[in-house]
Amino acid sequence: MRGYTRRVPDPNLLMLGVLLALAVMIILRGRRQRAELAGVQQALAPGQEVMTASGMYATVVALTDDQVTLETAPGQTSRWDRRAVVRVVPAPSAAPPPDAAGSAEPTS
Repeated sequence: MRGYTRRVPDPNLLMLGVLLALAVMIILRGRRQRAELAGVQQALAPGQEVMTASGMYATVVALTDDQVTLETAPGQTSRWDRRAVVRVVPAPSAAPPPDAAGSAEPTS
């Protein structure tokens, strides 16, 4: 076995590779989240129920290029920066799901 040597990868290069892979994943995730948020904000329309970044639920009343007017209670409106809206709340379904929790039927 003359001249045969086994090369061991440098642990510093391995650590650098792992750190670079993590950095790329973090950057790509942030870009995807920003794109989704921009899509939500562009699709806003009056009458939609939304949630703001602070957790307030309200209904969209009016929109401008950079502002949204939200109604939190009948007749109570406030003006927000459009970027504060983080999601549109889906409308509740009309029928309760089958086998809803809390049914009083015995299971004997």
